[in-house]
Amino acid sequence: MANIERNASAVWHGTLREGNGKMSTGSGVLREVPYTFATRFEQSPGTNPEELLAAAHAACYSMALSAALARKEYTVHHIQTTATCVMESQPTGGFKITTMRLVTRAKVDDVSPDAFQTIAEETKKTCPVSGALAALNFELDAALE
Repeated sequence: MANIERNASAVWHGTLREGNGKMSTGSGVLREVPYTFATRFEQSPGTNPEELLAAAHAACYSMALSAALARKEYTVHHIQTTATCVMESQPTGGFKITTMRLVTRAKVDDVSPDAFQTIAEETKKTCPVSGALAALNFELDAALE
């Protein structure tokens, strides 16, 4: 299989606090989606880079876990993952993304809870987005339904 490339773009106008920006994805799924200081740092409605990073990680982890379970010949009905991207204020100023929390619930036929935990932990290490975020602390709460 050939290399896969995906792209997105963003533009920002003005100062950090008073400015605003728009982001788009190459696929067009996101097209000039607005973001501001308030959507990123003050919980105003709208998206932000951390939310998009969490969405990417949740989606990738669910797919990777499904593939890992299928390789062991388990039948997967569904996997639901919620990712929480934690950005912390730094003592020297600014912010740093430090942690990604994954909460996964799955319905899988004939897998024991112990086997599922082992596969879920292995997947945390092999998921492509997890690999890209390897500098972060990872917390995983994985369970069968």
